[in-house]
Amino acid sequence: MDLFSSAVTDTDKRKALRAGLNSGKLQRWPGAFSPLVAKLIEDIGFEGVYVSGAVLSADLGLPDIGLTTLTEVAGRGGQIARATNLPSLIDADTGFGEPMSAARTIAQLEDAGLSGCHLEDQVNPKRCGHLDGKAVVETGEMVKRLRAAVEGRRDENFVICARTDARAIEGIDSAIDRAKAYVDAGADLIFTEALADAGEFEKFRKAVDIPLLANMTEFGKSDLITAQQLQDLGYNAVIYPVTTLRIAMGAVEAGLREISEKGTQEGLLDGMQHRSRLYELLRYPEYNEFDSATFNFQIPGA
Repeated sequence: MDLFSSAVTDTDKRKALRAGLNSGKLQRWPGAFSPLVAKLIEDIGFEGVYVSGAVLSADLGLPDIGLTTLTEVAGRGGQIARATNLPSLIDADTGFGEPMSAARTIAQLEDAGLSGCHLEDQVNPKRCGHLDGKAVVETGEMVKRLRAAVEGRRDENFVICARTDARAIEGIDSAIDRAKAYVDAGADLIFTEALADAGEFEKFRKAVDIPLLANMTEFGKSDLITAQQLQDLGYNAVIYPVTTLRIAMGAVEAGLREISEKGTQEGLLDGMQHRSRLYELLRYPEYNEFDSATFNFQIPGA
C-alpha cells in the first residue's frame, strides 16, 4: 500500500542517487518547495529532487541566514521525500551547530527519508551562497564537521556532499584545495558554489576527481550553463534550487494583481493547472478505490 508514501524504500532511493552520480549521465535535480512539486518533478522525468534551504526559509517568510532549525528542515524535507519515488538531496546548511550537531543532523535526515544532504563551510549564521558578505570557517573546522557527519551516518548509502563557498572569498584555487581536503574527510560529492563561468567549472572538474554538483540558480554569480554543457564538462549533477518557487511566485503575484485590478480570475484560467491535472498528480482515482473497498468491506458471518 503506497498511497501515502513512496513505493521505493529509503535505502533503494539512496542507492539510486549513488548509481546516478556514477552513471555518466548528468543528474538533474530541480528544487521542490512542496511535496506536490516533488510529484511533478518525478512525473516530468527528472532524476532527483532537491530541497533548498533558501526555499524552505522563504516558504516560512524568512531570509536565508540560518534561522531555520533542524526540526523544521528535517520535517519539511521528509514530507517532500515521502511524496516521490525519486532520491532527494537536502540543504543542511552548516549542520546546525558544532561537529556533534552535524552528526545528529545526518541521523535526523536519514530518519526523515532523505537520500543525501550537503553541508557547507560557511560561518554560522550563514548567508545565501550568491550574496556578498559571506565568511568561511578554517578548512580544519569544516573537516571536523564532515568527519562527524560521516561518522554519524548509519546507512552507508546516504550521500554526504560538501559545499565550499570559498570561491567568492578566497578565490578558485583555495576552493579547489578545500574541496580536496573535504574529499579526504569522506565527502561523497562536492558542491562548487558560485563559480563564475564555464571556464571555472572546467578548472574545478580537472582538479577534483569525485562527483561534482553544479548550482544553476537564477540572478546569482554563475552563468546559466545548459545541462548538456555541464555534462560535457564532466559534472555529475545539477540543481535548480529556487527555480520552481520563482516561477510560482511570479505567477501568483501577477495573478493576484490581475484579480485586484479586474475583480475576476477569468483571464488567468489558461495559465492555471487544470483541476483534472492536479487530480492526476494526486492519484485521486486510486484513493477513491481504496476508500470504496474499505467502505464496502463486509465482516464474515455478520
